[in-house]
Amino acid sequence: MDVPGNLRGRRATPCNRSGAARRRPWTRLATAGAGAHVLYELLAGVAMPFASRLGPGTAAAFWATSTVAAHHHAGRRPAARDDVFAALNGVYLSAVIAHFLGWPRTTRLGLPWLTECEGLTGPVIAPYNVVLQVSGVAAIGGLVETRRGAAWGALVLLLTVPWLLGEQRREFGRLVSQAREHPGWWNRRLRSQGARS
Repeated sequence: MDVPGNLRGRRATPCNRSGAARRRPWTRLATAGAGAHVLYELLAGVAMPFASRLGPGTAAAFWATSTVAAHHHAGRRPAARDDVFAALNGVYLSAVIAHFLGWPRTTRLGLPWLTECEGLTGPVIAPYNVVLQVSGVAAIGGLVETRRGAAWGALVLLLTVPWLLGEQRREFGRLVSQAREHPGWWNRRLRSQGARS
């Protein structure tokens, strides 16, 4: 079937107008990194954010749904939505920064390296560090590719890092208490290690 020339050209050449969809590969990688971060915590037995308030099933559904939705939309929304994705990258980078500032760390190859975090110690902390490092680099790349919304990304960083520094400790304390009262496979490491709150 012959396709008219104007349709053939429209399909073959990507459009750079502000109304055209953007791919945002760094934002999509940062989204996958944030999802991997939460999934790793769950699989390692230290629960996940919001589990202390919503329960593990609801929290897992929230993280899975929001990760898939953000990944999907980051590759399909126009440049006019860069402000939203800059803010999202700001949230991702804030989480990484708050982890490296809020928990015991050292350095490896000049990069921050957690020695423990939210009940993760020993052999399971190395992959966690890699996930955080990749996620942080991807979020920085995402901020660069969404520079039209740079002000939103910067504002989110300034507001979110200080809040997360306190909130991650409060959430960890709630999760440790919950692990003692309601043990399960998803919070097993918090019980077995006698993690500090």
